[in-house]
Amino acid sequence: MVKRILSASFFCLFLIGFAATPPAQAQGQGLEIGYVDPQAILSKMPEMKAVQQRLQNFMEKKRDELATKREEYQQQVSEYQQKESVISESAKQKEEERLGQLGAELQQFQTELQQEVQQKQQELVGPLLDQIDTAIGTVAGDMGLTYVLNTTTSNGDVIILYASDEAQQQYDITDEVMAELDM
Repeated sequence: MVKRILSASFFCLFLIGFAATPPAQAQGQGLEIGYVDPQAILSKMPEMKAVQQRLQNFMEKKRDELATKREEYQQQVSEYQQKESVISESAKQKEEERLGQLGAELQQFQTELQQEVQQKQQELVGPLLDQIDTAIGTVAGDMGLTYVLNTTTSNGDVIILYASDEAQQQYDITDEVMAELDM
């Protein structure tokens, strides 16, 4: 069984290596690859400041709503704790179930608020990302690029770990995309 797995693994590696080796014809055509930092462009866009302010205002409003709900919940828990020693066991059980339900509703409300904030962010930033995407396409077409890579992932992880100074001058199209956006 182990021999089969090892054989299959070596076969897959062989195929990957073979597939990754471009045919002579493709090598002659030359693959042109550029890269861009969309986050740097986004942060420098004049519209981004207004988007950030709108998003900040939206988030503050939602935080206030959540704080109000939390205060109401805490008030009800406090009231229960004050009368806990003088009420019957069945009343305690009903009140604890009710408070448990309110706690669950509070958590659900918090989850919904987080989703609303993410949706609002996508709604506000989406058009700017579309503009950047269009500009990247234009610049890539003008420069005859086959592929354009993003310098980082959406989590901020770096994709391009190294680029020589020459490569940076030749293949980093961030400045050209900003120029396309009139920045």
